[in-house]
Amino acid sequence: MFRKILIANRGEIACRIIRTARKMGIATVAVHSDADAQALHVRMADQAVPIGGPAAADSYLRADRLLAAVRDTGAEALHPGYGFLSENAEFAKALEDAGAAFIGPGARAILSMGDKIASKRIARQAGVPTIPGGDGALQGPDQAVQAARQIGYPAMLKASAGGGGKGMRVVRNDAECREGFLQAAREAKSSFGDERVFAEKFIEQPRHIEMQVLADGQGNVVHLGERECSIQRRHQKVIEESPSPFLDAETRRAMGERAKALARAVDYRSAGTVEFIVDAERNFYFLEMNTRLQVEHPVTELVAEVDLVELMIRVAAGEPLPFAQEDIAQNGWAIEARVCAEDPQRGFLPSIGRLVRYRPPTESAHVRVDTGIEEGSEVSMFYDPLIAKLITWGASRQEAMERMNDALDAFRIRGPSHNIGFLNALIAHPRFQAGNLSTGFIAEEYPDGFRPTETPQANPLIAVAVAAAVHCRRAARSGGRARRFSGPLASRWVILANDRPYPVDIRAEDRGFAIRHKSETLRLETDWRIGETLFRGKLNGAPVQVQVELAGAGYRLLHRGAEIHALALSPEGAALARHMLEKAPPDRGKLLLSPMPGLLARLAAAEGDAVKAGQELAVVEAMKMENSLRAAADLKIKKALAQVGDRLEVNQPILEFE
Repeated sequence: MFRKILIANRGEIACRIIRTARKMGIATVAVHSDADAQALHVRMADQAVPIGGPAAADSYLRADRLLAAVRDTGAEALHPGYGFLSENAEFAKALEDAGAAFIGPGARAILSMGDKIASKRIARQAGVPTIPGGDGALQGPDQAVQAARQIGYPAMLKASAGGGGKGMRVVRNDAECREGFLQAAREAKSSFGDERVFAEKFIEQPRHIEMQVLADGQGNVVHLGERECSIQRRHQKVIEESPSPFLDAETRRAMGERAKALARAVDYRSAGTVEFIVDAERNFYFLEMNTRLQVEHPVTELVAEVDLVELMIRVAAGEPLPFAQEDIAQNGWAIEARVCAEDPQRGFLPSIGRLVRYRPPTESAHVRVDTGIEEGSEVSMFYDPLIAKLITWGASRQEAMERMNDALDAFRIRGPSHNIGFLNALIAHPRFQAGNLSTGFIAEEYPDGFRPTETPQANPLIAVAVAAAVHCRRAARSGGRARRFSGPLASRWVILANDRPYPVDIRAEDRGFAIRHKSETLRLETDWRIGETLFRGKLNGAPVQVQVELAGAGYRLLHRGAEIHALALSPEGAALARHMLEKAPPDRGKLLLSPMPGLLARLAAAEGDAVKAGQELAVVEAMKMENSLRAAADLKIKKALAQVGDRLEVNQPILEFE
């Protein structure tokens, strides 16, 4: 077994690998950019090596510096994690040439599966069903149209070297096909340095289901069951689960055998994932093979009861797999939610900043948190916006979902914007609960974006009861002196929850409160104390957790994805509140504002320019994403208020219009 391994990654996956290596008694070496000098993975490792500037191209993508770090530290092996150089065949070969083990597959498997055109041919030869479409790279828009017509619209144009949703366009007619080809080729060249694009049939209402495979290079290949990854946004996975609520035993067995056949065809070694598109009739088609550890691997670990990182290390050290296919069983259900620094209310634009509060839910046998940050950490614009992965296990899917909702209710983050409320609403959504999933789920259910004040599956009476109890405790502590209206301490209030009135009568009891609204009485047991940001208790005997904080004269409550602004008033005060006027926000219609913090990468318009609706005005770059800002109408530029290279804040003006 190795004595020391180097981890060529950062963040939560680096911390995840360190934990397993420590359990195995293996020393670890962390590498870090200048931006990550104080990061959690650096402090967790036994040794740390700086490798360059904040941008990934100057550090984590520098193969020469990583190879030098391996040599200088005496590391016998390197684990690449995911992303960065994890699927770079040249790097894997150079590492092995240097005498160190690559904790992953061989260069041949990486190379053959990394090219979507080549991998599709190999899959077909191995007997794996593939999506109808051409294998060859298209030579231009005319050929793209010809191929799409032959396949039949709708078609998918895909970059051969693509990944992460880049270089992909769904086209439904000739005009879209021509434009989509040019866009996909440009994006592919910019992202991967390879502008080859091919066409295949687009499967309507598809599910994205993948098979986890393991091979030891000694003839032993197994699969560990599937993961359902259909909940995606712009081809990026958001929620994953294992097993799939859609597959039956026969389909699962067939998919697993085809995945194993593909692994054998490329002499695979280590952990890998074969991804499939599955249609409504459970027909499955090969999508791609990821020759690395997946972000969503924890759900497989909880259900199959294995440590995939440990198995990868043991295989790389020459050990055979410790089990055969017949030894593997799926136990229970696991769900993973990706907690990211992004703003669901602003089109999921990335967010950055310091985590002034970071309190994940308590870990247990049923709740797991994989993260690479802690309170006080900085979410940087240079890297992926992933903050943490929250994973829950249950004996059934329903139990796993309930534990996920409870854990998300307890997950407290303040600082950058985040998607916890959106994740909570997704899990609680009736369609998700029913398992009626597809890759179009988010676009179909949230066509106008996510609004936490409009979350119908959240019971508003829970927030009303909690707001009443919190206000009662605060009023009791001040002896009634802090109230806005004079008179004896009232037991009858009106709770304005998102401006909707809920008259309540509240009475203190031995272990909490009795709260009556209309004809319904709610009994709320709690030991909540003033100052705590997480309200825990039991409402009519059922556990409840609500995040609560002061917001002006009222309270801001977060529960099951809903954000409720509550104000407790006397009946007289509530009657007067109906006559309060709201101050209109200032008119900023003549300004182009930055929708996110980031770098002003390009200005496409200058003072005096007349621009047309839809024309690009500026590009803001953040977290490896370019965001194009376009004119909403025909207009004329009056003045540029920012320059290329400026670091922009949210809502910072970039251009002024006449």
